[in-house]
Amino acid sequence: MQEHNKVAIIVGAGPSGLAMAGCLSWLAIPYIILEREDCFASLWKKYSYDRLHLHLQKQFCELPHMSFPTSCPTYVPKRQFIQYLDDYVSHFSISPMYKRNVESAEYDQVSKKWTVKAKNIGGSGEMEEYFGGFLVVATGEASNPYIPEIEGLSSFNGDILHSTKYKSGKEFENKEVLVVGSGNSGMEISLDLANHGAKTSIIIRSPVHVLSRGMAGLALTLLQYFPLSMVDSLLVLLSKLVYGNLASYGIKRPQEGPFYMKMKYGKYPAIDVGTCGKIRSGEIQVLPAEIGSIRGGQVELKNGKAYQFDTIIFCTGFKRSTNLWLKGDDYLLNADGIPKPSYPNHWKGKNGLYCVGLSRRGLYGSKEDALNIANDIKSFL
Repeated sequence: MQEHNKVAIIVGAGPSGLAMAGCLSWLAIPYIILEREDCFASLWKKYSYDRLHLHLQKQFCELPHMSFPTSCPTYVPKRQFIQYLDDYVSHFSISPMYKRNVESAEYDQVSKKWTVKAKNIGGSGEMEEYFGGFLVVATGEASNPYIPEIEGLSSFNGDILHSTKYKSGKEFENKEVLVVGSGNSGMEISLDLANHGAKTSIIIRSPVHVLSRGMAGLALTLLQYFPLSMVDSLLVLLSKLVYGNLASYGIKRPQEGPFYMKMKYGKYPAIDVGTCGKIRSGEIQVLPAEIGSIRGGQVELKNGKAYQFDTIIFCTGFKRSTNLWLKGDDYLLNADGIPKPSYPNHWKGKNGLYCVGLSRRGLYGSKEDALNIANDIKSFL
């Protein structure tokens, strides 16, 4: 069994893990970063669709200690964001240990260190041990793709894919496609499908706030100066002015405000990049009930209606697996891998345990967390 000693151990090399590594490098604190995939930012590099852009202005999406190049547009497309991450990794000489699947992490009260056991799934298959005074969970909100259990799903005679396997609407022209899930990926994949001539339906069963990119950016600026309830009231007003009442199209507005829902339930507002226009024009059909069962190519909804589809795309999010490997923590993370302490104290646990990028505040939150954690570690050393 190989052993490695470092001051800090970071689990996960997505943008949050990279932000953390950048901050530790900046303060010359030795660390090691473990990643189960064969590359950093795998969600961006391998599991995201082609037309993806950052939904917020670039100044809200920068990692610590390095700005986007001035040549980048306001809303950075996927290709340029990956280039920025590549440059970030080069700039801070970040070299993750790839194909390392963390099996357990436990704090030893005697040595006052974390012991992390990771399986090398890249070749040897052997278990490796890492020791560090500090442990940072940077596995992100989106770790394991989730598809809900639906009666008869295995009998579906078309294609079934999770949003992480979707690239472009090109291959779905003239096909009947059902998108399940009305988060940002569901809304944007529906738009992409409709743009490529697919006959697109989307299930939107719970109320959702619709905002433009400008509104979301404005909100982040205002939240620095005004209380959340005030900002939420303004956003609802703007949304009503711009989008009117979408209820007749199957989109209901929630009772609670958009940023309140994001903080409390992790339910993000839908950032509209053209989907609403396609829903209004009838190019995208909204189905307002969840799936009851599936028989062959027929999807039966809980409202009794049935439809035929060639493909079902599940934009149903992710589950986190931190609870399977993180031992002895009953303070920082809940069973779903989300911090128990509320913002702004959500990033710090006990015995040198931290989490980065789990505050439901996007890349902006990851940057804030990483800076806080690095300074906190420095104060101990």
